[in-house]
Amino acid sequence: MPALICGSLAYDTIMVFQDQFKNHILPDKVHILNVSFLVPRMRREFGGCAGNIAYNLKLLGGEPIPMAAVGQDFGPYRKHFEACGIRLDQVREIDDLFTAQAFITTDLDDNQITAFHPGAMMRSVESHVRDVHDVSFGIVAPDARAAMLQHAREFAERD
Repeated sequence: MPALICGSLAYDTIMVFQDQFKNHILPDKVHILNVSFLVPRMRREFGGCAGNIAYNLKLLGGEPIPMAAVGQDFGPYRKHFEACGIRLDQVREIDDLFTAQAFITTDLDDNQITAFHPGAMMRSVESHVRDVHDVSFGIVAPDARAAMLQHAREFAERD
């Protein structure tokens, strides 16, 4: 029973700051914030809501079909999904953009500072649910706002 999963595919770069942000971000100086954190530990994970849902659905024996827009750096993610047996025919690669990416820095108190680059995700509105016919159900996961609205509307219009 194939499931179309509309949403983001992203890289998550996760870093740990071996101190507390509060020791470096001074409340009375926040209007002139200029800090840098040494983060000796870092890892890169495959993420994005559609990616996480597709991966876990596959682990449960499902047939996920992610629908997303990705960038020129999608190669490692593509290899990962191919090794998992996840279909990629509804994933559009945009050559002049990067795949969506989150950069997450966590301190010793589990506070986080995150920067998010949407990249190719902003072009996911160019993919259409109505063009995919071999699915039994669908999921609209977090993505570019216009794409989420469009994909939800297109699912609602299906017979």
